[in-house]
Amino acid sequence: MKTIIVATDFSQEARNATDYILPLAKIRNYRIVLFYLKNVSIHALNAGLDSCSIDNILEQERKMVEQTAQEIYATHAIETIPYFATGIFYDELEQCIDSYQAAFVVMGMAEKSIDQDLLGNTTTAAINKLEIPILAIPLHAKFEGIRKVLYACDMTRGVHKKIFEQVRLLAHEMRAEVEIFHVKEQVDQIVKEKLTEIERLKRDFVKLQISYKDVISSEVIRSIKKEIEEINADILIMVPYRYGFWNSLIHRSKTRMMASGNNTPLLSIPIGEF
Repeated sequence: MKTIIVATDFSQEARNATDYILPLAKIRNYRIVLFYLKNVSIHALNAGLDSCSIDNILEQERKMVEQTAQEIYATHAIETIPYFATGIFYDELEQCIDSYQAAFVVMGMAEKSIDQDLLGNTTTAAINKLEIPILAIPLHAKFEGIRKVLYACDMTRGVHKKIFEQVRLLAHEMRAEVEIFHVKEQVDQIVKEKLTEIERLKRDFVKLQISYKDVISSEVIRSIKKEIEEINADILIMVPYRYGFWNSLIHRSKTRMMASGNNTPLLSIPIGEF
């Protein structure tokens, strides 16, 4: 049985992400770890609360997580483990991931804003920092099955076999069609050569319904969003390429941009630094 982590702060976005993943967890027999982190606010600390009062605050929050986990199990018959933490969010989440050997993390995706474009949010930061697939669920997304998968990739880097294997497993279990989608600014020989990889993968996974589409455009994000609408994709898959410090100053992650304000669930699958 695979374990997935649902990170929640009980916001509207987080609650919707939890609601979205429950039917998928039921279909694929996932075990859920409900991750919740709570730190006492600076206002409470400044008010001079004693340690007993602080412990009571944290205990109430812990009970809320435990009760939510119990309700999920009672309603959906999905094994749900409460995980309450205090401290630094990403450190605690990584510890939770390691403890349960989680397959991926589910997080809510806030609606688009200027601040998110400039600074990102918790979900986009997690995509950048964590070495684990992250499924980001938009606020208004509802699970209605996964029939169409759009894998937006950079063909100049090739189709990484590790990534495609995860795409294949998802598509096979959900009986979904996959479209590999590449946006480029001009015709080039490199991309043509990479198409042989698609043909090889088709032969390796003959039962997978897979197609390839190549468009020429200087506006990558807009092209991806347009393709999502045209094929009515149920989920978008992207690979967040990692750069060194200096390169990161000039490269703006397209995966992060899609995670900010996208209307389709985004599965981000990391493969390391470039």
